Amino acid sequence: MLTWARERSRLDLAYLDKHFPQLEKWELGELRPTLKQLERFAKATHTPFGYLFLTEPPVETVPIPDFRTVADTHVRQPSPDLLDTVYLCQQRQDWYRDFARSAGDDRLRFVSSIRVGDDIVRSAGIICGALGFDLDARAQLATWAEALRRFIEQADGLGVLVMVSGVVGSNTRRKLNPQEFRGFALADDLAPLVFINGADSKAAQMFTLAHELAHIWLGESALSDAEASAVPAQAVERWCNQVAAELLVPMEAFHAARERGSELRAELDRLARRFKVSTLVILRRMHDAGSLVGARYWEAYEQELARLREDATGAGGDFYRSVGARASKRFARAVVTSALEGRSSFTEAFRLLGFKQMSTFDQLGRTLGVLF
Repeated sequence: MLTWARERSRLDLAYLDKHFPQLEKWELGELRPTLKQLERFAKATHTPFGYLFLTEPPVETVPIPDFRTVADTHVRQPSPDLLDTVYLCQQRQDWYRDFARSAGDDRLRFVSSIRVGDDIVRSAGIICGALGFDLDARAQLATWAEALRRFIEQADGLGVLVMVSGVVGSNTRRKLNPQEFRGFALADDLAPLVFINGADSKAAQMFTLAHELAHIWLGESALSDAEASAVPAQAVERWCNQVAAELLVPMEAFHAARERGSELRAELDRLARRFKVSTLVILRRMHDAGSLVGARYWEAYEQELARLREDATGAGGDFYRSVGARASKRFARAVVTSALEGRSSFTEAFRLLGFKQMSTFDQLGRTLGVLF
């Protein structure tokens, strides 16, 4: 069980050796850890303490449909960080569902309003119309970060709880790995929720949000590894990717904006600025349009991916580290309001929002326009 907990944690061996120098002997049975040492080890590896006393490791699965794949093979062992993030979001969704029900909110009709296999352009148009997604207005925004913020605000205004975080809860020591997952959707007609891995690039987050919103419109919860270039084996993921690409860069508008004969590098940058998406999405649309196919497409995609990774910066991080972004402004506003009205305790509010100080609560309330 000690070996299982170590491997499950995915922590660096050097880190574990430093904090638990006798770990190898514990695993070999040459030494027995004390109860206090076991408690420290469980906390460090994010393992439920009782698990260490089981006779064999439990089978852990993500509590929602898991569409992640590596080389077309399902990813079987979720990390503690992924599991704890899903559990936290489920707790927040449960709370908000009860809040919305007690407030007499109407069920959101757009949830489950379309089906896999529906026309891609029509489906993307339905989502675009509901969000008020204006391409011309988005083109006027200065950066991807601003476009993403606007996109999140549009989804929030419609009733979707959009949570963006690169860490587990508010624990900055537990950074999420975008290689493990990029996002997930928890479908519900009172409290639909989308989580976006904030450790991913902002350009990638834009596509993830569009992909997960497609899941919400389907009314299907899912854990995804949404990527613009992917052609997933699962029909639902393939459909969601196609809808996401059409939502962000409608093919009709794409054809109208193209400048035939332009050098690829210049055209990628120009169209990315026009549609406020990543150059990877533009490459995907070139492929969809039939102007960049086969080996040429994959070579261009890999080169662009490498360039974006090299140029990646942490600009704009304050927005994503804020409590409102991590927990969704709609959700945070509801929790603060509920606590101020006496319907929820401040202790519960702190637990749901991930902090412990009243001063943080007051500042959040002022930021959200709930406290003055």
